[in-house]
Amino acid sequence: MKRILSGIQPSGALHLGNFLGMMRPAVELQHEGEALYFIADLHALTTLQDPAALRRYSRDVALDFLACGLDPSRAHLFRQSDIPAVPLLTWLLSTVTPMGLLERCHSYKDKISRGLAPTHALFAYPVLMAADILIYDSDVVPVGKDQKQHLEVTRDIAIKMNETFGPVFKLPEPSIREDAALVPGTDGAKMSKSYGNTIEIFADEKAMKKKIMGIVTDSTPVEEPKDAEASSIYQLYKLFAAPEQAAAMAERFRAGGTGYGDFKKELFATVWEYFAPMRARRAELEADRAHVDEVLRRGAEHANKLAATVMARVETAVGLRG
Repeated sequence: MKRILSGIQPSGALHLGNFLGMMRPAVELQHEGEALYFIADLHALTTLQDPAALRRYSRDVALDFLACGLDPSRAHLFRQSDIPAVPLLTWLLSTVTPMGLLERCHSYKDKISRGLAPTHALFAYPVLMAADILIYDSDVVPVGKDQKQHLEVTRDIAIKMNETFGPVFKLPEPSIREDAALVPGTDGAKMSKSYGNTIEIFADEKAMKKKIMGIVTDSTPVEEPKDAEASSIYQLYKLFAAPEQAAAMAERFRAGGTGYGDFKKELFATVWEYFAPMRARRAELEADRAHVDEVLRRGAEHANKLAATVMARVETAVGLRG
């Protein structure tokens, strides 16, 4: 059975981009192998240094994931920080990771260009990611196109370890959804917490409507034809609406006579309805904290067993154990 691994950062309230890019695919993949999904709280520390917020967001990720369909009988959900061997493996991988490999990573350059402090953790982020992947003998790692380079770095580091110490790691394969669309934010750029342009999955009705009604549009008059494909409203709508509904909206864009405000109202109604059963499930989970704690405990217990097997092999290979 193939082992599938993916993680998500608890650095803020999860949004439509998180749902479409990671959560929905992860829920689908839990039926295709042994799935391990972790809440990347160690990664989140590169950008979030508010202890109370980190604890709250980590729990919210667990609630959101379970509400969106993760089945604990099929997938193992756990906190990254509950696997103490991960930082140790990160150090061992660091001893063979070339500086040039990390200096070429696009994500680091992008974050620095947006004003984040150039810390060691931010620079070494791909090594921690490599440890996350390699420590469970992962076979398949679902990644977005923007994360593909980090998986390539993971494979490069694994190859370097294998060349140095013998056959220690298996090489994971990426699973890149070619149909995965770029999810636009309220300003038209990629939806990201870093850009402040998100629409949160479980925002209350008033807050979600305000976000959607605030989507940036051009100044095309109501009566004029509009380009659906160039509109963030339509791009989001077709990700949640049925194909025939999306086709009908595109036709109304082309025909003219409908303002952006009306299209935004349709988008809000569709997204709000789409998440209705998940909101109900989340409310149930929020009232049963013990269940969520038990899911995370069992997930960490399973992950630690897998990690122990790999670490015994690694520690023997590098000379830490006899």
